[in-house]
Amino acid sequence: MAFLCIILFLISFSAPFATASKTAYDILQEYGLPVGLLPKGVESYTFDTSTGKFEVDFADTCSFKIDSYELKYGSKITGVISEDKLSSLSGIKVKVWIFWFSIKQVTRDDNKIEFSVGVGDTDFPVDNFATSPTCGCGFDCVNVVNEDDHFIHNGNYVSAS
Repeated sequence: MAFLCIILFLISFSAPFATASKTAYDILQEYGLPVGLLPKGVESYTFDTSTGKFEVDFADTCSFKIDSYELKYGSKITGVISEDKLSSLSGIKVKVWIFWFSIKQVTRDDNKIEFSVGVGDTDFPVDNFATSPTCGCGFDCVNVVNEDDHFIHNGNYVSAS
């Protein structure tokens, strides 16, 4: 009987941290956010359902451009998720002109996603984030460098040298 009580205690204690078969991308969608807020390549994550605190781990840093903005994801992203909102973010930066700012909050407002750096914000259509960006080329991977150091341009190989 004591063994059963210990098992029940451990299950109830670990329940807020359970992430069973869900992915980090699934969690975003459950909270009304698009999967494209995270780049491809999540290695692992933790999520506390009681507080909304999360941590997402990538194998390495990840950079890409969206319009005129350059984004840089660290190998570890942390924050708090709630309905239509990521707050207390750390690990994501955006380059505006020549300055780098930490993205502090991401909010969904109907069909727009707003990125806030504390002193300013900008928004994009939600549909822009329907798929996850790829490190290096973001959402537009037409011109990428392959392992043979050649560019792929409109399906044709063009030498990079």
